[in-house]
Amino acid sequence: MDAVLGVFAVLPGLAVGSFLNVVAARLPVRRSIVRPRSACGSCGATIAWYDNIPLLSYVLLRGRCRACAARIGLVYPAVELATAGLLAGCLASFGLSLRAAAAAVFCAALVVVTATDVRHRIVPNSVVLPAAAVVLALRTAADPQPEWAIAGAGAFLFMFATALAYPRGLGMGDVKLALLMGVALGRTVPVALFLGMVAALVPAVVLLARHGTGARKMAIPFAPFLAFGSVVALFAGHELVAAYMTLL
Repeated sequence: MDAVLGVFAVLPGLAVGSFLNVVAARLPVRRSIVRPRSACGSCGATIAWYDNIPLLSYVLLRGRCRACAARIGLVYPAVELATAGLLAGCLASFGLSLRAAAAAVFCAALVVVTATDVRHRIVPNSVVLPAAAVVLALRTAADPQPEWAIAGAGAFLFMFATALAYPRGLGMGDVKLALLMGVALGRTVPVALFLGMVAALVPAVVLLARHGTGARKMAIPFAPFLAFGSVVALFAGHELVAAYMTLL
């Protein structure tokens, strides 16, 4: 039954993803997410409703603006697909529950944060902090215990200490993202932090191999890697912890 719910969540998930594209594009430049209507970033032409259908319009237009034929970035369909897949996964894994609602809010925030960090190197407070408050409330209502608040505080303090020790590698946006990760994941947040840090080593090593010591001056957006670790921990964190414990 939950798997069926997940399938039915795909189309609404694509629509939510389309809205998250607007949020990710406008929040960093302090524009309203309500108006004006979406327009081409190259020629300024207003996008008609039939050219704004999630994913389908991108395919039919072959990834180009109808008015000026400028390329539409792959990030737009990627955000829509990621949102649809994650929301479907939340319903399929957790059913119609407060836990699923918390997971959905968490995933939506991760999608926006990933897009804004990739484009602008910004992790917006206006997304992370409200999402943390909502997720904490939902997690506590679903399972009243201090785990969520404690995990949020612990993840925040850990990342804050890391940022103090290595300020070039981490910003306060990443620290606040860790707070959201903690309240959403509870005791599995170390899994997310560990996987995120390990994943971030891959591009760091590639840059070091290509540019040598000059790679130290090149910034890598860290939030997408934390988001990756968070998604793995959300859906498989307890299993990974259990597997690790069997090895001890």
